[in-house]
Amino acid sequence: MLEIRWHSRAGQGAVTGAKGLGSVVAETGKQVQAFAFYGSAKRGASMTAYNRIDDKVILNHEKDMNPDFVFVIDPNLAFTDDITANGKDTTKYIITTHMSKEDLISLIPALQGIEDRVFTVDCFKIAQETIGRAIPNTPMLGAFMKVSNMFEIEYFKEAMKSVLKKLPQKIVDANMVAIQRAFDEVQ
Repeated sequence: MLEIRWHSRAGQGAVTGAKGLGSVVAETGKQVQAFAFYGSAKRGASMTAYNRIDDKVILNHEKDMNPDFVFVIDPNLAFTDDITANGKDTTKYIITTHMSKEDLISLIPALQGIEDRVFTVDCFKIAQETIGRAIPNTPMLGAFMKVSNMFEIEYFKEAMKSVLKKLPQKIVDANMVAIQRAFDEVQ
């Protein structure tokens, strides 16, 4: 089973991103869960979202997991949340930041010694420059496609178009650019 934990703030699109990823994966016939856990529902409150993906029916509905991937959408949460909690020796971390990977790791002791499993990309900048709003969920998914090799990027973008089909076409197109940029820029 593949498990993913998203660290975000309410309003940054983690729940929508988790559900979007779930929709794309479900189209392949796999079993999927996408859910969130948060206290206050206020915009800006710290929250986590989760995905589980498996070939078999998923009977576990707990939020506790040993994630294979951790997405940190809000860069400040890399410093305040225990993003490595329950991580495995193979867990990969994709962190939104404007900092270099080396500078970020030097400031977060929990990431030291696992540099080869830490990936950085400035999803906020990408979202702002492409979509026009700092909602970094689709850029994070683009970075995930690069790091995980789950799907070819063109397949994933086509599948995401159907997930985003309720939005105006210019927003869908901007999200496709954001996904591609994050795929290309993740380090």
